[in-house]
Amino acid sequence: MTQSRVQRSLDLYGKADRLIPGRTQLISRRASSFAHPISPIYAAHAKGSRFTDVDGNEYIDWVNAVTAIILGHADDVVDAAVKAQIDKGSLYSLNSPLEVELAEILVDTIPSAEMVRYTKGGGEACAVAVRIARGTTGKDKVLFSGYHGWHDWYQSANYLADPETDEFPFAGIEPIGVPRALAGTALPFTYGDLDSLEQLFAEHKGEIAAVMMEAMRSEPPPPGYLEAVKEMCHANDALFILDEVSSGWRLSLGSAQEWLGVTPDMSTFAKSMSNGYAMGCVVGSRAAMEPAARMFVSSSYWSEAVGLAASVATITELKRRDGPVRFKEIGEKVKAALQGAIDAVGVKASVTGVHTLPTLVFDLPDPALKKPIETLFIQEMVKRGVFCHMTFTATLAHTDEDIAITAAAAAESLEVVKRGLAGELDSLLEAETQREPFRRLVR
Repeated sequence: MTQSRVQRSLDLYGKADRLIPGRTQLISRRASSFAHPISPIYAAHAKGSRFTDVDGNEYIDWVNAVTAIILGHADDVVDAAVKAQIDKGSLYSLNSPLEVELAEILVDTIPSAEMVRYTKGGGEACAVAVRIARGTTGKDKVLFSGYHGWHDWYQSANYLADPETDEFPFAGIEPIGVPRALAGTALPFTYGDLDSLEQLFAEHKGEIAAVMMEAMRSEPPPPGYLEAVKEMCHANDALFILDEVSSGWRLSLGSAQEWLGVTPDMSTFAKSMSNGYAMGCVVGSRAAMEPAARMFVSSSYWSEAVGLAASVATITELKRRDGPVRFKEIGEKVKAALQGAIDAVGVKASVTGVHTLPTLVFDLPDPALKKPIETLFIQEMVKRGVFCHMTFTATLAHTDEDIAITAAAAAESLEVVKRGLAGELDSLLEAETQREPFRRLVR
């Protein structure tokens, strides 16, 4: 039997099956999210734009911990700040002055920030934001669009559909373990559809505490849409919350809200704000946030200083390195390089999306081919040392050489895809068809 080039990854994954329910801590890191068993599953170390798996194979990384890495893996400046903080201690009996320093930076940088609360992750930040919104407004129900984590308030929405039909508001997640008593407290609406949102406000008049939504993902919202949502919220005495856990920091230093020119009542951040260290926050207006002083919102590790130090260093470096300008330069180069590969091969595809999230989209004759063809592309890219989904999220560490190597790998991979579309798919596809862990409700 031929030894796999990722055999150590496969062996560890087998052990994890016996020791860890679900094998991984983040659903998006499951092997089924990539091209199993061709893609690596475990990394040994990472630096800059690349990582090395436990079998010693090096890859250019376009996933970057699901956007958590923004400056580049193991950034020297951030890591130096973290190491210096570790020498001073990571968690005190008292509060860290870094709490105040970072809060001042956030208030100075993010349009919606007048007050700040910290967390250690994005889902936790969303849960805190919902708690604050309910406490501030005295109302219970939340309207949402997009993905906002694993906590009960959000997952309870999937009790609204029949599990037998798999028609959940967000596909791929079952509300196992979520109290059924929460059914009807979180209600989904369709992104871009103001009529459906207005109808929900009418049906639940006087009961809506907040609307929580992702501002955008790969495409900007329709003109005036977010402004209209905000106006509808305020007309119904509800708070307007933008989840910027994924959209934060790249488009603008003030994040998507600044780039789009819409200021919410509250916002949630995590991932990129600390370049891979555990950190998150909820920011908002004084009117929305101040009542939290009287709510029980508390955790020992929200004062932990390593994440605080990492965030101060990361945001400072994003400003010093002109992050948004560089991301536009890098992103446009990535889009052009990928489109060049598509044009050279002659396959029906295009590169869509804003420069911070270039996305390769195939124009397929049959929608049923989407996942097998995308898996084939991911499979062939990883065989050529490029780790990606169909989206390519850059860091400031990505170079012109990385982009050129990626484009060459894409051209070769698209040649294989072309053969697959011509009838050779079954013989070319070595991996299991990729399964997305869930579907977002925003473009």
